[in-house]
Amino acid sequence: MNRRHFFFELRYLLGRAPWDTGVTPPEVVEQVEGSRLSPGRALDLGCGTGTNSIYLARRGWEVVGVDFSFLAIWQARQRARRAGVAVRFYRADVTDLHFLSGPFDFVLDIGCLHGLPPKGRERYVAEVRRLTRSGGLYMLYAFLPRPDRRRGIFPEEVRRLFGPDFTVERQEGGADPSGPPAVWYWLRRNPT
Repeated sequence: MNRRHFFFELRYLLGRAPWDTGVTPPEVVEQVEGSRLSPGRALDLGCGTGTNSIYLARRGWEVVGVDFSFLAIWQARQRARRAGVAVRFYRADVTDLHFLSGPFDFVLDIGCLHGLPPKGRERYVAEVRRLTRSGGLYMLYAFLPRPDRRRGIFPEEVRRLFGPDFTVERQEGGADPSGPPAVWYWLRRNPT
């Protein structure tokens, strides 16, 4: 287990994961409940304890959640069972999702991509590209870089990484009381 994995496992173990608010962000609620998306297949990357996966499943989506934290996935499975919804949760690295087959209509990432190293980002994008259906929506919430932090991603890099395969439909500043400035992105998978 590397340092990064240890950090996340320890935070989940101690119940001190500030990113795990238990609340689905209003941007996601607006997208799902504002009649912009019909239920289909959804992929929640960096799903943590399953808050957003469970939210989507309650609204008729067939959901797959992926996270590298053993404790987060264990908690997500328990929470889904208590909520009475069927969600498939996998403990895996989001840069290697060979075990999944698409297409997914909706892919969601709230705070995962921005923590990956550059080579991991390229592999992550290849997986998102492979798994998102033509015309599908990919929603990303990512911190902007700060000098005192290793994580973060500039909007220019998001646009470069997703390049010709996705169109940025919308981009808005995000607010996270537990972290640095962030950006929401709505990217549409271009026809293949």
